Amino acid sequence: MHVHSYEKIWLGLALGLILLLIGSVTYGAVGPGVAMVAADQPTVDPTALDEDDRFAEPRVERVGENEYEAYVVAYQFGFSPDPIVVPANSTVTIMVTSRDVTHGFEVVGTNANTMVIPGEVSTITVETGEPTEYGILCNEYCGAAHHTMEGKLEVVPQEEFDASNEDGDGDE
Repeated sequence: MHVHSYEKIWLGLALGLILLLIGSVTYGAVGPGVAMVAADQPTVDPTALDEDDRFAEPRVERVGENEYEAYVVAYQFGFSPDPIVVPANSTVTIMVTSRDVTHGFEVVGTNANTMVIPGEVSTITVETGEPTEYGILCNEYCGAAHHTMEGKLEVVPQEEFDASNEDGDGDE
């Protein structure tokens, strides 16, 4: 059987594209910068978050010079605290867990995006700039009112953040 030279070229191109697809999928699954929920992160009991020191009282707290940690609980159909208030020009590590079902946590307009699984603690770090306001959305279907699940991340001047913590609205 004779195979025409153009058929050989198209066959070669098709095999090359298949190998390229397999390679890109493999790289996307195990490539650098891709991480799932950290195995070294301690788990939590989603039915007993009130007993966990980190999530009993969702908050933002200072942990160093211009470094903060935010502890966030996702639930059907909201986030706590809401709004999450952080100071401008700082590094904020957001630790989020769920008390009921799988949720998403996306800071709209940034690349901060993670899946929130009951019993697991998802961690993302963001660098804040000038004062502004971001929306937070759940991007994993979580129930009938999923479309209403939203929150706010408010980046405020350092003085305003410090003043709100002195009033008892947060920890420092």
